[in-house]
Amino acid sequence: MADEGVVKFQTEHREEPLSQRLFGELACRLVAWREILSKTGLVGQEPRLYGGFGYGNVSARVGAPSKPRGRRSFLVTGTQTSGKTVMTLADFCVVEGYDERTNRVTSHGQVKPSSESMTHGAVYDLGTHIRFVFHTHSAAIWRRARHLRLPTTDPAVAYGTPEMAREVGRLFRTTPLAELRILAMGGHEDGVIAFGRTAEEVGEVMLRYLARAYEAACCEAGGMCRL
Repeated sequence: MADEGVVKFQTEHREEPLSQRLFGELACRLVAWREILSKTGLVGQEPRLYGGFGYGNVSARVGAPSKPRGRRSFLVTGTQTSGKTVMTLADFCVVEGYDERTNRVTSHGQVKPSSESMTHGAVYDLGTHIRFVFHTHSAAIWRRARHLRLPTTDPAVAYGTPEMAREVGRLFRTTPLAELRILAMGGHEDGVIAFGRTAEEVGEVMLRYLARAYEAACCEAGGMCRL
């Protein structure tokens, strides 16, 4: 886990405040769900986990749905903000473009984009109906991905890379990912991604699978659950 939290793409970033008028309401919606994910341990920062780096991030599409692939801009939590107890618009940035061929992300805001921004972009490229993406860490879900029948990326593929972006596309073409709206990241310990049309839809998918994972853990323990 030595590279956990490390940004693996090149960033063209303009440091400037985001418009409260344009992004304030959407940021509040993401903050609300980030709080729920934090309270369930799906987003956060713990000294004993992942080398002490923050984990998990959330994003939402902005701009016209007709934007071409690679230019479907989105509002995303900034790098290493997952451990913050109070979030403001200053903790978000807008990713304007992403190119897996050149491994480059273009963005603006008062903080640089999350290390998973390339993967978020790959998810948005799957369809214009996808408006929200939540990336969480859940040992309960991740360790039972096969039991839960979750599409899972190749364990040899690292997070935040062009290869991971291509893996997301492969799963969308070859598995029921479009219907399930959730996947496990085989090469990213405990990494899980869910997506959908609304924040509520994505949160419901993530929490439903968390409950199923806890149920499986309880059965594995013969009904003596210590979660």
